[in-house]
Amino acid sequence: MSKKKVFIIGLDCATPQIIFEEYRDQLPVLSSMMKKGTWGKLNSTIPAITVPAWTCMMSGRDPGEHGFYGFRNRRDRSYDKLVFANSSFVKFDRVWDYLTEKGKQSIVIGVPQTYPPSKLNGYLAASFLTPDINSNYTYPPEFKEEIKEATDGYMIDVEDFRTDDKERLLKDIYKMTEKRFKLVNHMLDTKKDWDFFMFVEMGVDRIHHGFWKYHERNHPKFEPGNPFENSIIDYYKYLDTEIGKLLKKLDDDTAVVVISDHGAQSMIGGICVNEWLYDNGYLKFEEYPAEPVRIEKIKINWKETKAWAFGGYYGRIFLNVKGREPEGVIEPGDYEKVRDELKNAFESMTDENGVLLGTRVFKPEEIYKQVNGIAPDLFIYFGDLKWRSVGTVGLKSVYTYENDTGPDDANHAQKGIVIFYDPKNNGEGQKENLDIMDITPTLLDYFGIEVPKDLQGKNIKF
Repeated sequence: MSKKKVFIIGLDCATPQIIFEEYRDQLPVLSSMMKKGTWGKLNSTIPAITVPAWTCMMSGRDPGEHGFYGFRNRRDRSYDKLVFANSSFVKFDRVWDYLTEKGKQSIVIGVPQTYPPSKLNGYLAASFLTPDINSNYTYPPEFKEEIKEATDGYMIDVEDFRTDDKERLLKDIYKMTEKRFKLVNHMLDTKKDWDFFMFVEMGVDRIHHGFWKYHERNHPKFEPGNPFENSIIDYYKYLDTEIGKLLKKLDDDTAVVVISDHGAQSMIGGICVNEWLYDNGYLKFEEYPAEPVRIEKIKINWKETKAWAFGGYYGRIFLNVKGREPEGVIEPGDYEKVRDELKNAFESMTDENGVLLGTRVFKPEEIYKQVNGIAPDLFIYFGDLKWRSVGTVGLKSVYTYENDTGPDDANHAQKGIVIFYDPKNNGEGQKENLDIMDITPTLLDYFGIEVPKDLQGKNIKF
């Protein structure tokens, strides 16, 4: 008797405008899946970033429920204790945990936030957040040696993808991706008895951040005829070919999902959010820095500071509240007043030419089911993520056109992609209003597992 299986191809940062629009006819495998399947833009989490998006996708729980809001999070209400959200922060079951409970077997490769590895009925190789290839990044532990042998030396991530050495970067992205597909093919060839197989390729994200200005003709730094003009689409074509090879190894009882955690778009520039807070009296330093420096390196006068921020693809504002932070100054009764002041000010921001940026500002309790952990008081999408949030201080300007963490000309976009393809059934074509929270209930239902009532998202019939 045949059994239902699911094979998930995760492409971190894969973006709709490339796959669904501009280059669809150059991606024959993905295009053919779309013709027979169900597909559409996939609304990501807020924030639209790798951590926490993949975990939310695979758990049906939003960032507030999980209590982490990015790679770095405040450990407590102190000012200087930050922690990275590894797998130990994930307290809810993910899809493969539900399947393990039912005795079903899973293969999980490269899914973000799986390091350190945890037990499952099957095999797991952790993601790019693994410290290095010598770490214990697999379950079972001996799987690590099998990976090494099967791939002739595995690559978890490319080193230093924010670099001006584009030749080296492009070579490393292809090398990493080739090894990932080599491992996936090895598992398909040797491990026959799986029910759920999921892998995530990070090369898409890395090539977007490294080469977007060479690819996107509307990017302010685009130069026609540059040597890397086709680097991104050529990589997508390569992925399309490799995906086609994988599909030939799957039987007709295997449903296939191609999915991303968020999209990509041109980064116009950066908003130096802590400079703005300093200029407008919300943030006070013991001494303004003589040269640009990360906010963590500056001595802040907390007794006169109302707010400070983290930089990144999105902004995070923290208020210094009396009785909550160690040296809080904002009276609890004034909390909403100050928060609304900042929200309105950021939403009213213009660029250097006086054109409204179109910034979106979110209060955590308005977008999450619960708010656990130490959440920012405000999330900021500068220019709806067309502008990066720059945490560095000392530039003497609110606007910058250079990234403070190294060359990077793409930012994330709220919409990723999803394609459901069932060889035995025709899908519904393009669908609207697909959300990242829909994936877990959809997969559980497909496997005949009762969907917990407290999960978010809806079941997408495919």
